[in-house]
Amino acid sequence: MTNPLTEKIQQFYDESSPLWERTWGEHMHHGYYGPTGQQKKNRRQAQIDLIEEMLNWGRVSEAQTILDVGCGIGGSTLYLAEKFNAQAVGITLSPVQAKRAGDRAQEKGVTLQAFENFGDVRPAVQFQVTDALNTPFPDNSFDFVWSMESGEHMPDKLAFLQECYRVLKPGGTFLMATWCHRPTHTLAGPLTSSEERHLKRLYQLYHLPYVISLSGYGTLAESIGFTDLELADWSRQVEFFWQDVVQSALDPAVIAGIFEAGMQTIRGTAAIALMTTGFSRGLIRYGLLRGSKG
Repeated sequence: MTNPLTEKIQQFYDESSPLWERTWGEHMHHGYYGPTGQQKKNRRQAQIDLIEEMLNWGRVSEAQTILDVGCGIGGSTLYLAEKFNAQAVGITLSPVQAKRAGDRAQEKGVTLQAFENFGDVRPAVQFQVTDALNTPFPDNSFDFVWSMESGEHMPDKLAFLQECYRVLKPGGTFLMATWCHRPTHTLAGPLTSSEERHLKRLYQLYHLPYVISLSGYGTLAESIGFTDLELADWSRQVEFFWQDVVQSALDPAVIAGIFEAGMQTIRGTAAIALMTTGFSRGLIRYGLLRGSKG
């Protein structure tokens, strides 16, 4: 966890997470605005709706042990633990996020307990600073592995999926949402030089190693051994999120907070326009993947 990219991701979230929580709350991900993306709703409700719609799409109706890969400040971890009366572990690269997630669990009255000591306590959660490509958990530890917008940060997509598969129990479900680029096997062909430049700038501002197409994730997942694979493009359903981000960023208190947070956050704010135009030109896609372990 000492490579330059990891350090930049950690610093970015250490710096920006408090401001995000003050502005948007505990969920650090897109919102769901209906099948056509036209439903008007409270932005925080849209984020909760995305979780529920994903669970419905992924046919996840129960879980006992959950791993939240890229947990942020524990929004999804706590939501899922309470929803399913489950034991959940959230992992992140950011010590600031892990501490805040633990504090939030205590504020909500959810038991905060080490993974090794979960026992029969439910719901219970743990948060730790861990590299998602090399987790400390034994094989077959979780019956549900959840990844909400963390795949784009992974420097090795294959290793990321392999680790999720390793810790998943036989019969368990893996469900992820991630930023992708458009498919390149269609008539549109390979990414153009303009699209490559667009992505490169986004990588620099958001500290992303690279993104791949949704079908690329499907190919990797199949090669690892995931079964019952399903893919879905929800770009239309979530695209309005960035309009909400723009509106929230115009609040004078938020503007002041951006500058107070530091250079990493200021640089990240500059990427909002890239995400907005990336969606509008069809370059940025929002992909879902579901798979099981046989």
